[in-house]
Amino acid sequence: MFPSIQGGPALQASQAEVFQRINNDLLLSSSLWANIALAGLSILLFVYMGRNVEGTRAKLIWGATLLIPLVSISSYTALVSGLTVGLVEMPPGHALAGEEVLSQWGRYLTWTLSTPMILLALGLLADVDLGSLFTVVAADVGMCVTGLAAALVTSSYGLRWAFYGISCAFFVVVLYAVLVEWPRSATAAGTDEIFGTLRALTVVLWLGYPVIWAVGVEGLALVESVGLTSWGYSALDIGAKYVFAFLLLRWVAANQDVVETAGLGTDTASGAAAVDDD
Repeated sequence: MFPSIQGGPALQASQAEVFQRINNDLLLSSSLWANIALAGLSILLFVYMGRNVEGTRAKLIWGATLLIPLVSISSYTALVSGLTVGLVEMPPGHALAGEEVLSQWGRYLTWTLSTPMILLALGLLADVDLGSLFTVVAADVGMCVTGLAAALVTSSYGLRWAFYGISCAFFVVVLYAVLVEWPRSATAAGTDEIFGTLRALTVVLWLGYPVIWAVGVEGLALVESVGLTSWGYSALDIGAKYVFAFLLLRWVAANQDVVETAGLGTDTASGAAAVDDD
């Protein structure tokens, strides 16, 4: 057990201490290095896959998708170095009350930057309206930020779960849009088949994150191993980011004509309505 940080929050623990602790835990360190390697390979692959992508909408989707592994490799490097990892003392009422738990709070920063890119790519693919896209991305950011608060609150066990509940409420907004509203737009845009596949992949995997939080060391501590919890998050990241991005980019590269004409029906209808009003 590392010594407590006197007179300051646990997040100010020495990076050298945290770095040593990560390196000494093979399960934990492997969960981080695996994602660094996969993110690096994904960047190279996606750059190659996008070499012939043309058209404004297709390039926007490709750019948003490429940012996913770019954010990930930066984030996981920060995690493995100990830069965005700290020791947090669990509050009274927690199963590990009084113990210092390794908190990978940098993951929440990653999700705050990467998951909006996933939603942006999905929204562009489905040709959703700008207002809906903005609302869903804002809710997603709120979900990640309040999730971070839930992980870092040390004053009250109840407040940890309160922030967790708020984060889940934001998540419901995202789920409603992706499951109910956006599929209609995707059908109108002619991208419903690939959208349905990506929607299923995203929803199933994203549901795993709050479950891991609840049963892991940050929540009920039914699983006390930080390494196992970290691998749980890392495995979800692999599917929700790299597999998702590969499937999307492969389809976009092969169906650029569909992507570029996705909004023409809506634009034509709007133009006709404007003429009728005149």
